[in-house]
Amino acid sequence: MAQTVALHTLGCKLNFSETSTIGNEFLKNGFEITDLIGKADIYVLNTCTVTQNAEKDCRQLVRKFLKRNPEAYIIVTGCYAQLRPDEIAKIKGVDAVLGSNEKFKLFSLIDNFRKKDLACIFVSPSDKLNDFGPAHSTDADSRTRAYLKIQDGCDYKCSFCTIPLARGLSRSMHPDDILHQFRNLVNEGYKEIILTGVNVGDYGKNNFTNLYNLLLNLADVEGDFRIRISSIEPNLLSDEIIELTANNEKMCKHFHIPLQSGSSDILKLMRRRYNAEDYSDLIYKCKEKIPDLGIGVDVIVGFPGETEDDFLKTYNLLNELPVSYLHVFTYSERPDTKAIELANPVDIYERRKRNNMLRILSEKKRYEFYKSMIGTELEVLFESEDVYNKIKGFSSNYIKVRIDYNPGLHNKIFTVLIEGIEDNCCTGSIKGTKKSIELKAS
Repeated sequence: MAQTVALHTLGCKLNFSETSTIGNEFLKNGFEITDLIGKADIYVLNTCTVTQNAEKDCRQLVRKFLKRNPEAYIIVTGCYAQLRPDEIAKIKGVDAVLGSNEKFKLFSLIDNFRKKDLACIFVSPSDKLNDFGPAHSTDADSRTRAYLKIQDGCDYKCSFCTIPLARGLSRSMHPDDILHQFRNLVNEGYKEIILTGVNVGDYGKNNFTNLYNLLLNLADVEGDFRIRISSIEPNLLSDEIIELTANNEKMCKHFHIPLQSGSSDILKLMRRRYNAEDYSDLIYKCKEKIPDLGIGVDVIVGFPGETEDDFLKTYNLLNELPVSYLHVFTYSERPDTKAIELANPVDIYERRKRNNMLRILSEKKRYEFYKSMIGTELEVLFESEDVYNKIKGFSSNYIKVRIDYNPGLHNKIFTVLIEGIEDNCCTGSIKGTKKSIELKAS
């Protein structure tokens, strides 16, 4: 009987794509993948280190795994494992700690999965993180959306971030290899492919190319699909990418553009590569070129030195800008960062208050964006049925749409007339089909 493996991911979509690749390696070696609810022989935990909670979650999850099976072999990998291997090795029950380079070499490093008294640590120094581990994640059941890793590492020196230490310098997959994987995903029936990485906009610098050229080549692939960029730094979102997104139907009308702070003084302390005015100009330029563009924003509250006035600059800027939703993070002190040395830390209670204010603003911005779509027609990729006999999907500009369930909608793109808003989703009716795909009978 095959040994069972359960996989769990903390953090970003890049981590999810890498966990999926690790899972495929287990399958190739004769193991069976199981869910986290039941008992497994082996648990693989892919960690994050962006927030303090991610590290706390790691410890809690290891304890939870061991409650399900005290004899389970526990592997911890990912960014936290790269940065704090000795801390993880001391967690009771952990058997192996794999760094960023080693996560894709698991079977060459571990010859059996029997528990040992001491954890084995396989972690390369940060300055040796030069490998590129290809990865993509898919939903084998729905075959709707796939995440394709095209870039890893980061050359930026943001004062709050440990990712360059955990993943090394920026490096990219060769464009020919990306095209090969991309075509395979299209041929397997995936209708949306999301390009992921640590700093996606930095793609290609070591391959004498860039993200724009890659997007041109991917959009030229034959098939019924669309391309979404997971996230892109504001200083790397070029006019060419904006124009391509505006004019090519295969490009999703959606950007996720980190801001972090609306105060130029705080951005300078963060060592970001733009100021608040630069960011504002970019957003208005994007909306001028693509009026129905959906824009997501990352923002950090409570950074050291952030005064009430600095926070209000952030709040007011986001309130005024035509953005669609926010991902709000509360600043947490991270070892080995420059920010931890800065003066004037913000009180924890104040950080939480500011976080809550921006989360409320995010809901307001999302509702306003959804409301602006009423009466328009959107191309929606439908994904799944929910418990109330409805099917949901996302539009090109990242609006969640829900309508009455019909099995013929699944994993197809349909034109929907948006008629209203209900339970944080847009509602509407089918107006037609893309490329004359007919609805199947219910």
